[in-house]
Amino acid sequence: MSHPPTGGIAPMAAPAPEAPAATAYTSAPPTLSGPPAPPGAPHAAWREALDRLRAAAVTEPGRLRAIGALLAALLVVFGALTAWQVADRSDAAEAVVERSQPLSADAADIYRSLADADTTVASGFLADGPEPRHIRKRYDQDIALASKLLVKAAANSGGSPTARARIDQLNRVLPIYTGLVESARANERQGLPLGGAYLRYANDTMRERLLPAASELYEAQSGQLQADYDDAKAWPWVALGVGALALGALVWAQRRNYRRTNRVFNLGLLAATAATAAVVLWLVVGHSVARAGLSKSDQHAARSLRALSAARIAVLQARGDENLTLVARGAVVVEKGPDRGKDAYEVGYNDRMQALIGASALDSASTSGPDASSSETAVATRDSLLGRADALADNDGGRGPVAEAIDEAWEWQRRHGEARKTDDQGDYEQALAKVTGGKGSTGESFDRVDDALARAIGHEQGEFKRAADDGRGLLNALPIGAAVLAVLGAVGTVLGVGRRLSEYR
Repeated sequence: MSHPPTGGIAPMAAPAPEAPAATAYTSAPPTLSGPPAPPGAPHAAWREALDRLRAAAVTEPGRLRAIGALLAALLVVFGALTAWQVADRSDAAEAVVERSQPLSADAADIYRSLADADTTVASGFLADGPEPRHIRKRYDQDIALASKLLVKAAANSGGSPTARARIDQLNRVLPIYTGLVESARANERQGLPLGGAYLRYANDTMRERLLPAASELYEAQSGQLQADYDDAKAWPWVALGVGALALGALVWAQRRNYRRTNRVFNLGLLAATAATAAVVLWLVVGHSVARAGLSKSDQHAARSLRALSAARIAVLQARGDENLTLVARGAVVVEKGPDRGKDAYEVGYNDRMQALIGASALDSASTSGPDASSSETAVATRDSLLGRADALADNDGGRGPVAEAIDEAWEWQRRHGEARKTDDQGDYEQALAKVTGGKGSTGESFDRVDDALARAIGHEQGEFKRAADDGRGLLNALPIGAAVLAVLGAVGTVLGVGRRLSEYR
């Protein structure tokens, strides 16, 4: 049996396992991240940007960039505010000329047309025989004009609830009135006494329902006119304040530049200052001139128009009362007050004439003889309608027709006193001739007063148009001009600051 050798060669030991080699990293080892940022915290990029801005702000170039950006933004804001506020006032001035004043005039014409229709139809009843064709034609024209103007007012009255309500009331009641007039005419043609009763009922409808509604419509449109005047004349204080701030900031920036560089002028900032000063000056002067023109159109035209319209309406109402005095022949009396028992229409006539020329003038005119000198008697008290219209007229073109109306009102009152005396003596036919006849009648005086006031209104309407157009003219181009100059000022600021920054490169 053989055995393995046991001699001196020891058996080979098993190799020991190798230790793992160190891992080589190609990038930095990851770091542990902190807890997530709370909601709403600024992002790290924003924090970094803010840190850079803070660092830049402590350097002169950074400060210059911030100053330039703020100045440019301020000038743009100034231009935008100026354009907005001036455009708003320009729109209000446009509304005064193109909408509010014409609508106010239309409302006055609605009232006048209705009052004239009522006066005219009463004149037709006083005519001897059938109603004259020219009287019927005038009545039809008055009703047609009132209807046409009501349609126009309804389309342009805007959002005024009062105006819309009064227009609706007029449209509903006007057919009732015209129906009563036609019933009165039909009965009159047949010789029935109901004709006069229907006419008085129609007159009551006119005075108690139509004319009050027309008066409220006129007041509503006049109120809108005054509101547009106030908006158009209001000073643009916000734009002026920002403009003054922009000028102050530009002056401060140039002074700062001078103190740091000893350079007197920076052309960019100088151009921005000139553009801003031009806008401010244009704004102040332009608005002042526009305001003066609008104020003139209001004080010397619009107010005069209101006084003349009120006087013309009083004339028409006085004529209607005068006619109805003869139509009713004492059938309608005052039931209460100091005039109780007196003829209601005669009392109404006296009230209208007192408002027209004044109480003291009315008494003088009633007692003046036919040979009284107009230079001695033809005056109206200052608180009367014609007196106010005369005081508001600012040139001969306006004063002449008003003075003529005052003369004729005196003559009308004198002739009316003679007619009433004749009627009181029982001579109705002669009194009727003194009221409705031709030359020498109160009807002739009424026509002359009405014609003079119509000419005065036409003159003042032209004065209003010219003054208002002059007032709004300078406002039309200012919004665009202000915006352009403000942008140019902002560009000048950026260029001026950029020129200064280039010196640091």
